Amino acid sequence: MELHEALSQISQIRQQMARTAVFRGYRSATAAFSAVVAIAAGIAQSILFPDPSKYMKGYLVIWLIAALLSIAAAATEMILRCIKSRSPLQKELTAQAAEQFVPCLVAGALLTLVLDWFAKDEMWLLPGLWAILFALGIFASRRVLPGAVSIVAGYYLLAGLVCIAITAKTDPSTALSPWVMPLMFVPGQFLAAFVLWWTLEKDHGKP
Repeated sequence: MELHEALSQISQIRQQMARTAVFRGYRSATAAFSAVVAIAAGIAQSILFPDPSKYMKGYLVIWLIAALLSIAAAATEMILRCIKSRSPLQKELTAQAAEQFVPCLVAGALLTLVLDWFAKDEMWLLPGLWAILFALGIFASRRVLPGAVSIVAGYYLLAGLVCIAITAKTDPSTALSPWVMPLMFVPGQFLAAFVLWWTLEKDHGKP
């Protein structure tokens, strides 16, 4: 019984340490890579599906692939660093970071399906809503990340709202044009890369 209580206390202490520690699994290189992916996706859309209103499935496929590539790069970096460190605390931080960010990804996927199935006329809202959900995911992860990431989250929140406001007032269909997503996510991801480099890598090497 005493051994069980001791192990339970150790687990609680480790969880508490994870709550106050800074997660270093997100790196500037993977954030910058996702910005490059967004540029490539914009180019691909401009060539293949310049008018998404006629090829909505193609639009969704291109940006789904872009999202999966970015997620895969970030997840691979996190897993490799976790394996390399062999630290229980690092594993705890990785689990917390995933738990805090995954809900926004799930919400984004479900929202996309619902609009595609039941509200096709409102699909123009997707780019702005994706940016807003991404902002909420960053805000949720702030507890284990450097405080400066709030700047990135704030940027995405503002970008998503501005995107919806401007396109609603002019022509909603322009929200799905090839360069709207890159215009929001490329600066955002390069900003994230800079924040991660400045706060985690600049003066600390790459532990």
